[in-house]
Amino acid sequence: MGFTVQEETFDSIWDEWESILPSCSTNTVFVTPWWQKVWWDNFCADNELHILSVREGDDLIGVAPLMISNGVLTFAGDKELFDYLDFLVPKGNESIFYDALFGHIMDMDWQSIDLPSLPKDSPTLEYLPTLAKGKGLKVEVEDEETTPVAYLPDTWDEYLAGLRKKDRHELRRKIRRLEAADSPRQYSCDSPDCMQDFFRLLRASRADKDEFLTPEREKFFTDIAQELSKRDQFKLYFLEVDGERVAGCICFDYGESYLLYNSGYDPEYSQLSVGLLNKALSLRTAIEEGRQSFNFLKGNERYKYNLGGKDEAVYHLTAQR
Repeated sequence: MGFTVQEETFDSIWDEWESILPSCSTNTVFVTPWWQKVWWDNFCADNELHILSVREGDDLIGVAPLMISNGVLTFAGDKELFDYLDFLVPKGNESIFYDALFGHIMDMDWQSIDLPSLPKDSPTLEYLPTLAKGKGLKVEVEDEETTPVAYLPDTWDEYLAGLRKKDRHELRRKIRRLEAADSPRQYSCDSPDCMQDFFRLLRASRADKDEFLTPEREKFFTDIAQELSKRDQFKLYFLEVDGERVAGCICFDYGESYLLYNSGYDPEYSQLSVGLLNKALSLRTAIEEGRQSFNFLKGNERYKYNLGGKDEAVYHLTAQR
């Protein structure tokens, strides 16, 4: 029986897409159908969607969520809002999937391929360059960004012991200082109704975050909060001092990992390191809930390394006809 590639819609492929995620090399919240559907509905009215399925008979071999924008074939996604992007390929199907997919996309109308935010273990990095070069395309693979990850032990004490001596000392000192403040507490507000307070803290923390938070992105974040809350994957942690919310961070609880998506704090409380400590306490919760890793996602901010993050590269693949 031969392999076929066919166009799908979110509705037609949704259940199968969801079912293969656990067996894919890249299984993260950013490549779920619910994340991608929310993004598409918010941002992509003018782009041309191509959700491609590779099948053997009725059996699904893999999914390629793609779009064409101004002659560029790329993932259905945005590297400013997605920390990872990739095809959905169950392990063991890679050779069949990429060979069938690439044969199909070579017949599509585009001038270049642009695939950002590929995780370091993506099979796309192994298979696609060879196939593209075989068709005479010019291919480049470059480091795009880093996503520091802390792999978590069983207990908070073990985690602290694994930090560098200076970082461990500083974290303990800052926690003691916070505990001496007026009625500090951290808690999770899983309702999307809490997002306005989060936006306030995000804007206040840095000028570039204030600029980043356009009305369109604010709506996207709110829609994502609603969608992920249905699946118990959305965590909005607030740190409160003297009854005031002074720091907030969004984590996604997906699989065996917490993913720190965005954060903000009130600069008036910076002497208490409220932004850092809200993240550290969220990491402690991840340990208590038995998660295996805490992914700080894109960016090389110093605090990520102070909290035990180790760099993992993200790559950008391009190809020209």
